[in-house]
Amino acid sequence: MRLKEQLNRAIADAYAKAGIEATPISVNEAGKPEFGDYQYNGAMALAKQLKQAPREIAERIVASLDSPLIAKAEIAGPGFINLHLSDVALSAAAQEARSDERLGVALKHEPIVAVVDYSGPNMAKEMHVGHLRSTIIGDALANMLEFLGDEVIRQNHIGDWGTQFGMLIAYLEELGEAQTDSLRDLEAFYRAAKQRFDEDSAFADKAREYVVKIQSGDARCLALWRRVINISLGHCEEVYEKLGVSLTREDVRAESFYNEHLPEIVQTLKTQGVATESEGAQCVFFGEDEAPLIVQKADGGYLYATTDLAALWYRANVLHAKRISYVVDARQSQHFKQVFATARKAGLVGEDVLLEHIAFGTMTDKNGKPFKTREGGTVKLIDLLNEAIVRAKEAIKKSGEYDEAEIETIAKTIGIGAVKYADLSMRRDMNYVFDWEKMLSFEGNTALYMQYAYARIRSILRKYGKAPEGEIIVTDALEHRLLVQLLRFEDTLLEAAQKAMPSYITSYLYELATLFMKFYEHNPILKEGVDEKVRQSRLQLADLSAKTIKLGLGLLGIETVERL
Repeated sequence: MRLKEQLNRAIADAYAKAGIEATPISVNEAGKPEFGDYQYNGAMALAKQLKQAPREIAERIVASLDSPLIAKAEIAGPGFINLHLSDVALSAAAQEARSDERLGVALKHEPIVAVVDYSGPNMAKEMHVGHLRSTIIGDALANMLEFLGDEVIRQNHIGDWGTQFGMLIAYLEELGEAQTDSLRDLEAFYRAAKQRFDEDSAFADKAREYVVKIQSGDARCLALWRRVINISLGHCEEVYEKLGVSLTREDVRAESFYNEHLPEIVQTLKTQGVATESEGAQCVFFGEDEAPLIVQKADGGYLYATTDLAALWYRANVLHAKRISYVVDARQSQHFKQVFATARKAGLVGEDVLLEHIAFGTMTDKNGKPFKTREGGTVKLIDLLNEAIVRAKEAIKKSGEYDEAEIETIAKTIGIGAVKYADLSMRRDMNYVFDWEKMLSFEGNTALYMQYAYARIRSILRKYGKAPEGEIIVTDALEHRLLVQLLRFEDTLLEAAQKAMPSYITSYLYELATLFMKFYEHNPILKEGVDEKVRQSRLQLADLSAKTIKLGLGLLGIETVERL
């Protein structure tokens, strides 16, 4: 049940009944309970257009309102309308949601193909903390869109073409078959190969020659190249498994995948008059104050922009995507702005396709500096995740008694969940401070607080031992507020998916958990003397709250624990 949709429909019907010829403004959630459950401010905006006082317009709207969802509409101030929802309607909707595995969230009427491009690790290097945000934000977006009914195609765009790969396979060949175990330490292997490239001109020439051989299909060079790529992807898969994201080997679309299309892309840009020659290179110009987008170098070589344009063409015309989302660092904003504009102008992508750069800020330490090791090096992502699990073990040992098997399982869920939740609870377009103490706290908007709230509710239901039944009835304002919050889940999810903002879901879940805790504190459930119908109702509210928390966290890629 979409509360906003129903309320907006009721407002639109009131406009028609009152003879108001204007487009209604959407209702807003009320900031405080005394302002009702939702507030409508449209009368204020209509005053100038209708040449009437806002309060008079509000009175016309209220007099024409007729919806079983609205129990009361009050005019406040100069023309605000406070909407109070019906307990009966809320109760019926909550019972319906509780019996539905999707908790009442409808599938889209017109699903689309959506491509989500995320993670993008470097080949021949291990994933580092710089890959964390793209990976988990992208995965959350893909999960949300998929749950709402879109056909989601995950794409892991990796760079596997260029001079560095000639360097790596030349060094691998030099080591010989017996030494290929050295590839297991990718960082050391890369550094050694780079040192040879920088210090030995003959080796550097050989590396450049091998790049050409890879691109021309030389069997020996391709075999060595594939070995480097496969071992690199193996490291990535280890991280993905521990992180609990849904990317697989099948989702990888490397630069080499688009290689055969690059000449066609450049030719299309030239034919359409989008690219022009400048000092032997093919460039797309945007204005005097903006650097051009180079799509082909003077020596005939292609660049990242060319591959990105080919990927856009492929996703729009072969995969038939109507939404293409790139979850990439905000520092790449100018690049994507130019690439998207070029693709549109050249007709590589139709106007009906949404192109969006899902930009995100950087992760810093407590001093606001890039997150580094004590030695100043880049933190490997697998090391960060392992440390999260170790720290989670220490945190949960203080909160209860568990056997060793439980500790291992719970610590992984808590530790990985804490890292992901801390990131996703921040607006993605902002930088955020990585703080172990804060993310592993039982207080505030943290994964541990959410895990504890869920486990607390599950313990209540286990203690009762049976499935609750009967009707959901509202006995006070707290129960009313909890119902309203529970039924806002669908609206929250739709907005989070539309704007690619996972933080909308974390904020919603935190408000829900906090409200449930207040409800539980003031409204006894299992205590002796509670009326049985009231007990059954409150048990159902508890059950729906737990299910909503679990589903919401699950869409963010965070598991729950039954006991904490």
